[in-house]
Amino acid sequence: MKTKQLKHFFKATALALVLSSSMTTFAQPSDEVVALVDNSVILKSDLEQSIAELKHQLEAQKKPVPPEQYLQQQALDQLIIRQAQLEQVKRYNIKPNEKELNEAVLKVAGQSGSKSLEAFQQKLDAIAPGTYESLRNRIAEDLAINRLRQQIVMSRIKISDQDVENFLKTPQGQAALGSQAHVIHVRVSGNDQAALEKTAKLVKAELNSSNDVKAIDQKFTTKAVKVESADMGFRSLSDIPAELAARVSTLQAGQTTDLIPVRDGIHVLKLIERKGGDQKAIVSQYQVRHILIQPSEVVSPENAKQQIDSIYSRLKAGEDFAVLASTFSNDPGSARDGGSLGWVSPGVMVPEFEAQMKNTPTGQISAPFQTQFGWHILQVTDTRQQDMTREYQQRMARQILGERQFDAELDSWLREIRSNAFVEIKDPSLDRKKNK
Repeated sequence: MKTKQLKHFFKATALALVLSSSMTTFAQPSDEVVALVDNSVILKSDLEQSIAELKHQLEAQKKPVPPEQYLQQQALDQLIIRQAQLEQVKRYNIKPNEKELNEAVLKVAGQSGSKSLEAFQQKLDAIAPGTYESLRNRIAEDLAINRLRQQIVMSRIKISDQDVENFLKTPQGQAALGSQAHVIHVRVSGNDQAALEKTAKLVKAELNSSNDVKAIDQKFTTKAVKVESADMGFRSLSDIPAELAARVSTLQAGQTTDLIPVRDGIHVLKLIERKGGDQKAIVSQYQVRHILIQPSEVVSPENAKQQIDSIYSRLKAGEDFAVLASTFSNDPGSARDGGSLGWVSPGVMVPEFEAQMKNTPTGQISAPFQTQFGWHILQVTDTRQQDMTREYQQRMARQILGERQFDAELDSWLREIRSNAFVEIKDPSLDRKKNK
């Protein structure tokens, strides 16, 4: 789910970069308002940029470019839906953190040949002052929209315990039950997005008839694209990242996955053979409690940091963790229980929290650290090795079932927010209702 959306996101932002050199500015002072969407406006310059992107995409795919009127309406529809989503982003106060945003911008920078954010900024601002900031803002919006979609759409997908049990009885479900997979893993990397996708498609086709990983690397690696293949041998599906395991579990022997765009390139997996196994999914669990201080309308980011630092000082001075959590933590669920999160398995918490959890010795208190939710202090009170085989099987089943429903539910949600948004199209020639 997420990789599909990020693929679209990176294509869109990289495309904006390509087009920026031919644009005088992102918004001229004399811009006309072509449409109103709730509390926001769509400018003529926004529409022109969107039209240019659509043309570029069609030309890159060697597809015919439709008449200008149709392009204008298609571009405006996309902008209206995008703006309706941004209104929801504001409503839920969704913002990417700086690390996430910097990584996304650096990805686009790499596609353009820039190896650092500083070099990228200089390159764009040499085209026109403010171009880098405009593109960075757009990427931030796309990241926020992506997170909004994950949160809203996943909450709309209802998978019952009975659905999970029924799926686990199917051939696909049985494949996920403790089975082992002999997998070839290929990673295609490089900064030229067009060459990257072209090579990945060729590699996928080659895998249909060959398992020779060395030959595949030598055949398709060029100056612009690097191909790295590995025969992973037999591995338990519980040892493969859940998203990849979900993809492998649906394959028959000899089949390959679709292209999987990720941050470090494009991945392709091929299933050579599958066999049943009784290997258990034994994981390290951490008994954790935490204190969360969140910025809000009445608590500025600076005040939130001051509060967490003050609490940390009081903990170091010997005050009771449970009492301070119950008194000050903004996580009501855990605050009622002295900050306790119970037993936590890897992969459940956001990366920053999990890293602190794993690196904090039992009985010790972490220094304050920040996640997308605010400022935390945590304490690991105990650790254990737990058999999570059944839980893992159920989690994988839910992910596979969720993958199947996500796209349809996303389309339904987008139609809903479009119909519920207040939209006023200022230019009659762009109004579909008036031109039927």
